[in-house]
Amino acid sequence: MKLPFDVRGPAFDAGALRKTIRRALAAAGLDTGSGPLRGVADTVRRALAAGGLAERSGAPEAGEPVVDAKARVGGTGTDRTGAPLPGPATGDALRPGRFETHEFSNPAGARSYKLFLPARTAAAPPPVLVMLHGCTQSADDFAAGTRMNRLAGEQGFLVVYPEQPPSANPSKCWNWFNAQDQQRDAGEPSLIAGIVREVVARHGADPRRVFVAGLSAGAAMAVILGETYPELFAGVGAHSGLPYGSAHDLLSALAAMKGGRSGLPGLQGIQGQQADAAPARRKAVRAVPIIVFHGDRDHLVQATNGARIAQQAWEAHRAEAADAPLRASTHSGSSPGGRSYSRTVHADAGGEARIEFWTVHGAGHAWSGGSASGSFTDAAGPDASAEMLRFFLGLRRAGST
Repeated sequence: MKLPFDVRGPAFDAGALRKTIRRALAAAGLDTGSGPLRGVADTVRRALAAGGLAERSGAPEAGEPVVDAKARVGGTGTDRTGAPLPGPATGDALRPGRFETHEFSNPAGARSYKLFLPARTAAAPPPVLVMLHGCTQSADDFAAGTRMNRLAGEQGFLVVYPEQPPSANPSKCWNWFNAQDQQRDAGEPSLIAGIVREVVARHGADPRRVFVAGLSAGAAMAVILGETYPELFAGVGAHSGLPYGSAHDLLSALAAMKGGRSGLPGLQGIQGQQADAAPARRKAVRAVPIIVFHGDRDHLVQATNGARIAQQAWEAHRAEAADAPLRASTHSGSSPGGRSYSRTVHADAGGEARIEFWTVHGAGHAWSGGSASGSFTDAAGPDASAEMLRFFLGLRRAGST
């Protein structure tokens, strides 16, 4: 079976290459502003110039995607559709309900988090969605960009936004590539799990309907949480992320992000095409339902990583229910914003989707269907927030925390 997307990106100039390298270093938690890597950007620029590769100057060309814009939380003016951007007291992060700041600590450390409490809950007890931001982002930025609080206010669920401080990672990335942060009851997974348990207990939320989603490094950490706390999280959403165990340090993280040899099994099961066959350092074995979004023009975290997340989930489900294989169906369409997409659904014998894999054609490293009031968003794509919520709330769940 042919891959449902073309992971080959278009050629780009030296300036774009230098920016891509800088973003990749930041996404992996490497601080190029100080320490041994200070000045690396200038070193790359000089090396490119020495090779005769001149940088392009001026503004982006028409149609060129800009996915690394500075966050504009609480800004003014209008978005691309002409609708007013949220102001300081009326943004998506602030209505309708309360957006509170809290702190949680355990032996692994302490983390602040923001909690959105809708004015009214649609069910008693309400569901909980944990949202993990990407590198350089904050809870306010991520809430604005994904518009998840607006959906929560409409449908009555709680949203939790743990925040990664610069003291834990200079670029505020979740440390998904560290071995100690890929384990249960240790490191950052234990902190996030502790935050969730605190919220569920304090607000009487439904422990059977707790979900986690993230972008980029946040997506990689969401995948880790699904593997290490399967009894806590009923579903996982991964946007532009990486599979479990794809890295064990900074160098392997950079290799995995660029689609290099990650030590993961190949793609033969879910995509019909073999990738690298090196033995995995860690193997995902928990069959937690998952929805995956990835742009096929993502040059920061290559789109093959999205396929590998789906592959891991497929392997785990196959191992758990060998006598009841998942049935796959693929659909194509276009969003109102004009981006085409491919959506592959792997459903169980009862028709419930266990894996959804969305490839957004032409999209870069950005939250699909997001708002320009946050960073790393692409308003032209299908609404990842709404689709993830639909997937989560449609799941059947047995057992509890």
